[in-house]
Amino acid sequence: MRTITVDILQDEALNLLKDLEALNVIRLHETNGDSDVKNINAIKSYKGLMTKQSPEEIDKQLDDLRKEWD
Repeated sequence: MRTITVDILQDEALNLLKDLEALNVIRLHETNGDSDVKNINAIKSYKGLMTKQSPEEIDKQLDDLRKEWD
């Protein structure tokens, strides 16, 4: 295994790298405080787990939760 540093010049390049990571060809690591890779991996782990809800449904759920705390 070799390690190299790459400067991302366009967002499309980062998307290509993420695709390569998904194919287990490369592994991306967070460096220099750059949290894009970490955030993308977190997003991938939750993708598809939440369903779209109307604002009214969300407000009702929040109200119910608040009532439980009272």
